[in-house]
Amino acid sequence: MNLFETLTQKAKSQRQRIVLPEGTESRTLKAADKILADDIADIILIGDPEEIKRMAIEMGLTHILKATIINPNDNHVIDRYAPLLYELRKHKGMTEEQSRLTAANPLFLGCLMVKAGDADGEVAGAQNTTGNVLRAAFQVIKTRPGINVVSGAFLMLLPQGLPYGENGVLVFADCAVVPDPDARELAQIAICSAQTARDLVGVQPRVAMLSFSTKGSAKHERVDKVIEATKIAHEMDPNLLLDGELQADAAIVPSVAHKKAPESTLSGKANVLVFPSLEVGNIAYKLVQRIGGVEAIGPILQGLAAPVSDLSRGCFPEDIYKTIILTCCQAIGSKQK
Repeated sequence: MNLFETLTQKAKSQRQRIVLPEGTESRTLKAADKILADDIADIILIGDPEEIKRMAIEMGLTHILKATIINPNDNHVIDRYAPLLYELRKHKGMTEEQSRLTAANPLFLGCLMVKAGDADGEVAGAQNTTGNVLRAAFQVIKTRPGINVVSGAFLMLLPQGLPYGENGVLVFADCAVVPDPDARELAQIAICSAQTARDLVGVQPRVAMLSFSTKGSAKHERVDKVIEATKIAHEMDPNLLLDGELQADAAIVPSVAHKKAPESTLSGKANVLVFPSLEVGNIAYKLVQRIGGVEAIGPILQGLAAPVSDLSRGCFPEDIYKTIILTCCQAIGSKQK
């Protein structure tokens, strides 16, 4: 089985509840219908029930009625979730009246459902910006214990025959969220990326902290940051197989690692690559994707206390379908920690 077949079977075997705040968005409805038809997850749609039913009929979607449909303007719904939001945000000056208005916002309502334990994960972004999706997640779900930064990873599915990564998969991070992480943030990105490798690729992570220097071959403050981040990450998880600072070839090519970093515990077999800044990670994944014919799956948000996945507003129904499956597997991994 390929990676997505494996992930789909994992999601089916431990069924999760995924909330979709953009319940009246056509691509989202198509993806939800396919998830329900394939019996992969339980779907919660947020939106006007009559509009969702009308759209389903017009689009010929026959499985949508299996979904739970939540009307964000229903007072009973607001009565349930607004008090939770008020307790979470009153220290920031939120009033009870403001909490009721905010709880009716589908993005906040979806996160509140996850926070309350009524859903296991959220997928949004087909209609909303990344900033809006993340704002609700930060304010309601918050980050994992010991983590205060959210980052974005990509699963890079390599063409058959390339010897890199693990079973043709590499994890790249951060390629989507944090422009210039400091050493502590970079260490946290490494820890979260390792968990993504466990949850979604099903492998023991081997994490390389990348730089333009390998083991002191260059001196610069940016190299120092990676060295410090490597030290902090080791302190956070002493059992994690992680090394740095390494150039990319020394991280993934055993013969190069033998010459440049003979003492490295990775031996040129890294399957998780942590980039020193967003510009490097974003450029790298796009170049590998376009020039190398690599399929890039993501961004997969890491570091939140429960999974929230952000979509591109230019996404296709198939992208949303796959993201729901990824979110299910993240939720399963989160519960197992």
